[in-house]
Amino acid sequence: MQFGIFSVSDITRDPVSGKTPSEAERIDAILKIAVKAEEVGLDAFAIGEHHNPPFFSSSPTTLLAHIAALTERLVLTTATTLITTNDPVRIAEEYAMLQHLSKGRMDLMLGRGNTAPVYPWFGQDIRQGLAIALENYNLLHRLWREDVVDWEGQFRTALQGFTSTPRPLDDVPPFVWHGSIRTPEIAEQAAFYGNGFFANHIFWPTSHSKRLIDFYRQRFEHYGHGTKKQAIVGVGGQAYIAKRSQDAVKEFRPYFDEAPVYGHGPTLEEFTKGTPLTVGSPQEVIDKTLTFHDAFGDYQRQMFLVDHAGMPLNMVLDQLELLGGEVVPVLRKELASRRDPESADAPTHAGRVAAKYGDGPARQPRPNANRGDNVTGASPYQDSDASAEYPGLG
Repeated sequence: MQFGIFSVSDITRDPVSGKTPSEAERIDAILKIAVKAEEVGLDAFAIGEHHNPPFFSSSPTTLLAHIAALTERLVLTTATTLITTNDPVRIAEEYAMLQHLSKGRMDLMLGRGNTAPVYPWFGQDIRQGLAIALENYNLLHRLWREDVVDWEGQFRTALQGFTSTPRPLDDVPPFVWHGSIRTPEIAEQAAFYGNGFFANHIFWPTSHSKRLIDFYRQRFEHYGHGTKKQAIVGVGGQAYIAKRSQDAVKEFRPYFDEAPVYGHGPTLEEFTKGTPLTVGSPQEVIDKTLTFHDAFGDYQRQMFLVDHAGMPLNMVLDQLELLGGEVVPVLRKELASRRDPESADAPTHAGRVAAKYGDGPARQPRPNANRGDNVTGASPYQDSDASAEYPGLG
């Protein structure tokens, strides 16, 4: 089981101090949060993708590459890479580069996003969002597995003889999670390809997430990737932790009451009762997180949202100390004791390389020579099929 944190990269007014951080301050803070996550023993850090205020993370790969340089073992991932409004060619190239720079310490979670105006900004129609997501991932999947791709679809220009560079590290594509709040078609897509499914599991009751996870497991087995128990599941969650539960409630209440994401609707007590949000002592967070396992069975990654709603940096760092020092060690031990030996391990680059090559050497693509027009000729790599032809190049 991997434990980590994720950020949606919001820049929100602190309701206690009245201060709204600048973009520069928030970006500096997220670097400190990621480094702290590794220091306290967490396994993964994820950042969202947004292209509008009040968010700052418009370029996740740039941010994650910098964090990779600041850390040594933290798995770097996304809390959504927009498969709908990003060109899958650019996703293939940028995340393969991140995979090389991080030495394999990365994966990514694909999603459609929930900000309607973003679609026309990038030349897309939100009414086609699901169809775009399905088509774009079909192309992305091929770009990481085929040296030369010919492709034609509905939502981008056709490709003829296209090679995405760099090739994935060790010729093993980054692991992909498909994230969803409510869409069974996305769970179906994850199952079809044998990829991971990530249940958002923040604003909805556990019973809602369980329906999607159970459906994904059934379809994963149906497509022949393994048993239901071997399906790869990630789960979101959110927590605010203090040594004493009454202090946690007192400290978090102003942030809850003023946060736009909570809708100024249910009370804090109502929300914690009906959703995965936990506000309390380390033991209360442990107890509620274990109920997720009761509902979902073994799963591979648990991510917590801890830095939203305008909470200042020092408060977030204190949360990480408690999460890494008092919550996660107990969860690791307890969940390990419950683990079914048939369940899949958490995905890692090393594990995927071993699964592909065994004890043999990994492929290291070496391009053929530039023939003078910035093209390598009939085949892009020295170990490619020499009989292959690029259309129009002879």
